[in-house]
Formats: sequence, structure tokens, C-alpha cells
Amino acid sequence: MNASSLYEQKPWLALYPPKQPAEITPQFSHMLAAFEASLQRDPEATALLYFDGKLSQQGLDQAAQRLAVALHSRGFGAGDRLGLYTQNNPAFVIGLLAAWKLGAIGVCINPMNKARELRHVLQDSGATALLCLDQLYLDVARDVIANDTPQVATVITCAARDGQSLDDARVFALGERLSAPDGVLDLQHLIDTPVDTTLPRPTLGADDVALLTYTSGTTGNPKGAMNTHGNLAFNAQTYRDWLGLTPQDRILGLAPLFHITGSVAHLSLAMLVGCPLILAHRFQPESMLDTLRMHRPTFTIGAITAFISLMNTPQARKDDFASFRAIYSGGAPISPATNAEFEKFSGQYIHNAFGMTETASPTHLVPLGKRAPVDPHSGALSIGVPVFNTTVWILNDEGQAATLGEVGEIVDRGPQVMRGYWNMPDATTAAIPDGRLRTGDVGFMDGDGWFYLVDRKKDMINAGGYKVWPREVEDVLYSHPAVREAAVIGVPDDYRGETVKAVVSLKPGADVSPEDLMAHCKAQMAAYKYPRIVSIVDELPKTVTGKILRRSLR
Repeated sequence: MNASSLYEQKPWLALYPPKQPAEITPQFSHMLAAFEASLQRDPEATALLYFDGKLSQQGLDQAAQRLAVALHSRGFGAGDRLGLYTQNNPAFVIGLLAAWKLGAIGVCINPMNKARELRHVLQDSGATALLCLDQLYLDVARDVIANDTPQVATVITCAARDGQSLDDARVFALGERLSAPDGVLDLQHLIDTPVDTTLPRPTLGADDVALLTYTSGTTGNPKGAMNTHGNLAFNAQTYRDWLGLTPQDRILGLAPLFHITGSVAHLSLAMLVGCPLILAHRFQPESMLDTLRMHRPTFTIGAITAFISLMNTPQARKDDFASFRAIYSGGAPISPATNAEFEKFSGQYIHNAFGMTETASPTHLVPLGKRAPVDPHSGALSIGVPVFNTTVWILNDEGQAATLGEVGEIVDRGPQVMRGYWNMPDATTAAIPDGRLRTGDVGFMDGDGWFYLVDRKKDMINAGGYKVWPREVEDVLYSHPAVREAAVIGVPDDYRGETVKAVVSLKPGADVSPEDLMAHCKAQMAAYKYPRIVSIVDELPKTVTGKILRRSLR
């Protein structure tokens, strides 16, 4: 058997649970139909939980319909783009649903973006309407729109405190609610005001773009991935069927909604299943623990750094996590030591997930109830197995299918792969030259069909001609009892060209020297791999999704 045939025969299917199919047929071709089915099934069912606030399926539909009417009256319609520049609050969900009701496209914008970054997204997407937090409008968006993006004709502001009354000062500022400036619409006023909500029915299909989700911009400006309705409907159903979720479940919105994980594994999934989505504005560990106690979620997925933070918060107790029947983590590799420590503390095993913006979240998941194996050579924890309808290859440096255990680039083909990059045909062709997505991630498959992530191609360190993958060094650092978080980078070295540097933060009360950490690594790995420089810091830089930013450390 040649190597290519090995992947096409999908050996990983043997790892699926006995009654789990190899392929699924999408129940819906677009996300508006998925939401409408849940609405029709039980209009009074809870759609959103926001601190002590609650919004039913019918309430969510009415709010989105009224916003859609306001947008439509201002000439906004099918194919137009609505920027969503807010945190994990009901406004994001209402705004995206309103866009879909008009056949329009949501543009996900990181609420941490400053003027330069917001300007790029608005200009690149051609957004003509923007829904944003009131404070973000005053601090950032107002000047950007006035000076650089005049095509943004409609602005709607929302307040973080709308839709709840707990007013948790740990996650948003208290005080008087900001009034919408002249010419700016107020979301709460719109959804509180009865109007004629008759709208033309949009024509939507699987190939229509549902979201423009911008990449993190590791090479040049961020690119807008065109995630279609078919991508979202398929992957939301993948999560539902993989985990057996029902309307009785409760999904914790731990990942940011602007991120593809939040958009699919929280928002789209909750719409499809018809179960409550629990939102908490932004991640703050003590407040998030209160949210767990109040709403008792059954499923979540988030960055491993969020789980590390919750586990190390002094108020955390094992019972806080008792309601979960499935926890997954994606966005960054998990070290086996961290996973074991979290399970010992919480009683919950974290299942790995793997995907990217360009694949609308998952291409790989660890089957529910199974434990990901650890590769004995690299110490890496498996990222799981390819999900339904998906074929994954490992391609070597010559572009040929790699043999078992051989390291190469991870390449995906499946219904979740994006349509391409917005207005970037050359970049689209480079990323998907033959219908298969080149991920830029490096990994391998073992003989049972488990996949392992080694690292990003660009992060490889060349130390005197030897390849060093930061991920392997980080896993060894995480096995030290004092280490809370770790990141490894290559830095210039006169003798070796590059050498290995580790930047770590410590657990509360821990005391360890850089020399101790170097010795810990030296004892467990080849001489060319262990860090020659160790820096101890209070906090490592992260994206808003919790992914550690190696490029900032460089």
C-alpha cells in the first residue's frame, strides 16, 4: 500500500465509538434554517443566559428581527457586511442573526483591536454597518469611521450591562449607561421598540458566506477567511453528533465569539441544538467560576490557558466543574502534564480538539470517552482523529504523502474547509491548490490513526543545523511542578545561529530558578534541545482567545 492510500482508507475510523458513523449528512444547508428549526420546536426555550439575564428563542428572534428591520431600512441587505466589534454578550448573537436574516455577512472583529487593526478589517471587508460596544465606539471606532472608512453608513452601539442586572464590576465598568451619540443607533432601544417586522425572505445556501473571520496575521495583515453557511452548519452538527448534545445541555461560551471556535462551537452549535448558550462578557477567572456555579454548564471548549487560570484561582473547587459531561480544548497544544493536573483537580478530563479559522473550527477531535495517547518519542499528546466526512494527509517536504510516524505538513479536505480568502485569489490558490487546505501546521499520524501536532512551520528553531520544535521543549517545562505557563522561541546566537530560549510564568507561591528549569530540561532531552536561556515573568503575552503569543516574545 502506498502512503497516499493509507490516509484515504481512513484508519482512524476504527477509533470511532461503535455506533458513530464515518459520514454525516448535514441537516441544514444554512444556519438561519438551523436556528428557525430550534425556534419552531420550542419558542419558549432559553437561548441565552447572561449573568442573571435570560433570553428565550422567541426573544432572540424578535430582537434580531427588529435590528434587521432597522438595517434594512437603511439600505443594508444581501451580501453586505456587518462588523461585530463586541465581547461575549447577547448583542453579538443578535447582530449575527440579524445579518443572516437579511442574507448578509457577519464580520468578526477582535474587541482588543486598536485603530490600525480595526481600520484594516473595515476597509478590507468593505463593511457598511458596524455593531459595537459603546465604549469601543467612543474610544476607537468613531475616529476610524470618520477619517478612514466612510463606507460605514450605519453604526449601532450596545452596552455590556444590557440584558442583565448583576453588574459584575470584575468584568465591566459600572456607572451611567453611555448614550448613543447623534446619528448612532442604540441596540437596546431598537429591540425594545415594536415595529413592523416584515422582511423579504433571504435566499441562502451552503455556499453563501456566513462569516468573514480574520486570521491572526502571523504573516502580513490578517486575511478574511470566507466561512460559509455550509461550513458552519456542518461543523456545528459535527460537534452535536460527536458529543450527543440535546436541548437539555448547556454550552458555556468560554471562547470569544469573534473567534472561529466561539462562532461555531458556541453560537452556531447552540442555535442548531436549541440549548442555552451561557455568556459572561469576557473571561475573568473569579467571575467565570461564579458563572459555572450559577448556570451549571454541561459542555465547553476553550484555550488551555483558560483552564489553567481557573484551576489556579484560589476560590476554585472540584464541585465547580461537576456539571460538565464534556470539556474540550483547542487553539494551542496541551501538555500531558497540564491535562493530568487539571483532571486531578477538577475530576474532568480535557479532550483535545484541533482546527483553524480556515476550517471553521474542528478537523480533529478526541472521541468522547477516549483518552488521547502520548507519543513516546516526542511526549506530545494526540490532537485526536479526523471528524466525519474529513480526510487528512501528512505531506513531506517533497509534497508526497508521508509514511507512518513521518513528520510533515497537515493537509485537510472536508466540508468545513473555507471558500477562500476575501478578495485574495492568489492567497486562496496558495492555501487550497487542489481542494486540500495546506494548514502550515506540522505533525504526524501513528499506526492507529491518531494525529499529533508538532508545531507551526514558522516556529521551528534551527540550532546549529538541528531542528528544535518549541512544543516539545514546552511539554518538558510543563512537567515541572512550579511552571504555570511556558513558551519557547529561537533567538540569535553567534555560534549556533539560533539557540533555544524559554519564557515561563510560575504557579502561585512557587520558587524556582532559571538554572533549575534548564537542568530539568537538560535531564530529559537531547543536548541541542534544552533551553540555554530561561526568563521568568509574571504573565506571558496572549491573544484574547488565550493562545500564547510567541511572536510577541520574539
